[in-house]
Amino acid sequence: MIELREEYKKRSIRFIDVWETQGWSMKLYGISYENEYPKNNLIQDAKELAVKILPLPAKTDARYGVGFIGIHEGAGANFIFIDWWSDENELNHHVYVASHDTPDHYEYATPKGLIACCWDLKVLSFERDSWVKTVLANPAGVPNIDEYMKLQLNEDV
Repeated sequence: MIELREEYKKRSIRFIDVWETQGWSMKLYGISYENEYPKNNLIQDAKELAVKILPLPAKTDARYGVGFIGIHEGAGANFIFIDWWSDENELNHHVYVASHDTPDHYEYATPKGLIACCWDLKVLSFERDSWVKTVLANPAGVPNIDEYMKLQLNEDV
């Protein structure tokens, strides 16, 4: 039987801001093992990574120019996931990991199959539900990107 390394502990998930860059509007979320928000340098690292990978132009026939970034200050490593919506209902998801031993070296983890941890999945699930509510199943019959960007997750899970 596999034993847990430590007992489950709730972590804070906090909406930080809407960050605008190169035509993109990205919701920023912080998740932390010990604090309410991740350290500022991790937030800056996430923005620098996003600038490198977000496709340009932000808005096309297939892309809305919106998405979200998760900055997870974990117990054993730091995780950054960068996600954006395209083709009406598809989420592009990219994960980067930096160990505490090499905090300035983020490895692209997506090709290894890493998707998300249980706390990151809460953000993904919330954003999925927000997208369906405001874009795909909007009662007005048209996507409401502004309303999507206003929905925020702030919870201890």
